[in-house]
Amino acid sequence: MNAAAPCSRRRFLQKCTATTTALGFPTLIPGSALGKNGAVSPSNRTTLALIGCGGRGTDVVKNFLQDERVQVIAVCDVERESDRYNKGIIKKAGTLGREPARRLVDKTYGTQGCATHEDFREVLARKDVDAVQIATPDHWHALMAVAAARAGKNIYCEKPLSLTVAQGRFMSDVVRDSKVVWQTGSQQRSDIHFRMACEYVRNGKIGRLKQIRVGLASDNRDNNGSAAQTAPAPVPEGLNYDFWLGPAPDAPFCPARLHSNWRWFFDYSGGNITDFGAHHLDIVQWALGQDESGPVEFFDLKATWPVAGSLYTTPPTFSFAYRYEDGTTVSVADKQDFGSGILFEGESGSVLCTRGKLEIKPDTLRKPLAESDVRLYESKDHFRNFIDAIQDGVKPAAPIEYAHRSITIAHLANIALRLNRSKLRWDPAKEQILDDAEASAMLTRPMRGPWQLV
Repeated sequence: MNAAAPCSRRRFLQKCTATTTALGFPTLIPGSALGKNGAVSPSNRTTLALIGCGGRGTDVVKNFLQDERVQVIAVCDVERESDRYNKGIIKKAGTLGREPARRLVDKTYGTQGCATHEDFREVLARKDVDAVQIATPDHWHALMAVAAARAGKNIYCEKPLSLTVAQGRFMSDVVRDSKVVWQTGSQQRSDIHFRMACEYVRNGKIGRLKQIRVGLASDNRDNNGSAAQTAPAPVPEGLNYDFWLGPAPDAPFCPARLHSNWRWFFDYSGGNITDFGAHHLDIVQWALGQDESGPVEFFDLKATWPVAGSLYTTPPTFSFAYRYEDGTTVSVADKQDFGSGILFEGESGSVLCTRGKLEIKPDTLRKPLAESDVRLYESKDHFRNFIDAIQDGVKPAAPIEYAHRSITIAHLANIALRLNRSKLRWDPAKEQILDDAEASAMLTRPMRGPWQLV
C-alpha cells in the first residue's frame, strides 16, 4: 500500500477543497471552534486517526485535539462503548470506546465529522489520514505499526513498543525503510527533569558512576475492578473479542482479561517490567549514550509469581541487574527506597529523577551546565514535537530505534526470569542471546492465524 505522503495530500486538498466533506473533514467556517479561530487552514493541518480508544488513547488524543495544526478525523476500536474501565484503581469518568471517542472529538471541534471504525485496516486505507496514534494493548503494536508504516502513515505509538525483541527489530527496520515519522509514547524524553538528570550524568557532574538503581512498580493491581471475574462469560454486546485477541492465543472471554488488566498477561504484555521499564530503562539508556546499543549481561534475577491457577502470568514482584560492556551496572526492582524513578550514584554525588522531581546531592553540584558541556535533545511537549517532526522535519524526541533498544532490556529480563536463569548474556551488536538456545527461542513468539508479521 502506497498512501500519499502528507505534503502530497495537502497539495491535493489545495486544488480540491470542495471535496473536504467527502474526504471526512467537517465543514470549516472561518472563526469556528475548529483550531484557534480557524487560523490554520485545513490544507495545512495534519490529519490524525486514533487507533485504540481506551484510557491511554483517549488521554493522549486530547493533546492532539488542542493542537491547532492537527485535525482528528477518525477513531477506531474493537469496542463500541464500555464502562468497564472505571471500576478499579484506574478510574475514568464515563465510558470509553470508539463512540465516546467520537463524541469527544466532535464536542471539541463543535462539529459532527469524526468517523468511527472497528477495523484498523479501514483507517490505514484512507488516503486522507496523515498520521495515526496507536494506543492498543501491546500484542497489537507490531502488526498495526508495520501496516501503518507501509501505508505511509506517520505514527505515534504508545510504549511498550513491542511484545518481543524480534517484533521490535522488525518494526524499527520497516519504519526506517518507509521513511515515516515515528514518535514513541515515552514522554519522559520530553520532561525537563529527566533530561537534566541525563545531562548531569553524561557530563560527569557526579563523578564516575558507581551504580544506577531503578524503581519500577509492584503488584498486578486490579485496574478495572474485575480481577476476580475469571470465569468464562458471554462476550459483551459491542465488543469484537476475537479481533481484540488478534494474534494472541485463543482464550475464553472473561472480564478480568481486558481493560488495563491485560498488562498482567504474558500473552498480551510483560507486566510492570515492560510497562514502567519502557520509561525508566529508556532514561538509563539516554543518560549512558546507549540509545542504539544495550547491556551485555543480566544477573541477580529474582521474581515471585502469581499463585497456581491464576489467570495472571507476569511477576508482581521482581529484581534484576544488568551490566554494560564498560562495567556500568544497573539494579532494577519493583520497589526502591525512593519509589518509582532512577537514582544515578557517582563518586562525587547523586542524581535522582522521578516524575516531577529532580534531586541533586550534594547541593554544591547544582550548577548550570557550561557552554562546552554536552546538551541532549530538548523537547518541551512530546505531542507537539511529533507534529513538529511531521510538518517541519525536526527530529522526534523518541525515535523507534531508541524505544526498541530500551524495551529489549525489559524483554530480556522477562525471558531470564521466566526461565529461572542465574545469568543471561547478550550481544547488543548482533542482538543475540549467547549460549542459551531455550532463551533465544523466546526472542520471538508465534502469532495466531491469520495474523502474521511479514
